[in-house]
Amino acid sequence: MSGHFTPDLFGFLKDLRKHNDRDWFNANKARYERSARDPLLRFIAELGPGLAKLSAHFVADPRPAGGSMLRIHRDVRFSKDKSPYKTALMAHFGHDQGEEGATPALYLRLTPGDSAVGAGIWRPAPPALKLIRERIVADTKGWRHATSGRTLGRACAMAGESLKRPPPGFDPAHPCVEDLKRKDFALITSFDDAQVGSPRFLADVLSAYRSFKPFLGFLAGAVGLRL
Repeated sequence: MSGHFTPDLFGFLKDLRKHNDRDWFNANKARYERSARDPLLRFIAELGPGLAKLSAHFVADPRPAGGSMLRIHRDVRFSKDKSPYKTALMAHFGHDQGEEGATPALYLRLTPGDSAVGAGIWRPAPPALKLIRERIVADTKGWRHATSGRTLGRACAMAGESLKRPPPGFDPAHPCVEDLKRKDFALITSFDDAQVGSPRFLADVLSAYRSFKPFLGFLAGAVGLRL
């Protein structure tokens, strides 16, 4: 039994790094669709039932446009880097309720040597950020359970940036002060290229997403959502 992704997924992405221009991409569009886009869409479709068991609020939408797969085209309007294409395939499974900047989500990134799945709220808006920090103070035991190695497994780690000092209004001596300093509340689990190409990859991704559930539930509750 083969996996969803062949070695040419990473072969294509490596070549795209070297030839990140529209002429090359258009000449290799059929290869992109065959080795990258279409396998990811099939993966998203097959992820759907398992994701629904995790939470009805995370939907795997396999449409080629407007669904869970993020566009490979970069938004270069405000970037010094004018490369037109991303060199990673990405999918995003957001909570179907809540406001922008306050919505927990699941994430998938496929790129040579640096593939990963993640969960959380990246750079939450100030109101949501305050609510999360207040929830950590109010339920420190729950936060520690949701982010413990026993719950998540050793391969998982927190990601993102932190303040240099505790945020105003929060106790610098709080036992979770390092978490209160976070600007991002996100977990990440990495996969190597062989794991991505394995027949077990779908099961491994779902297993990682299941381990994230207490963390997502904590964040969702903090911002007034249900998981």
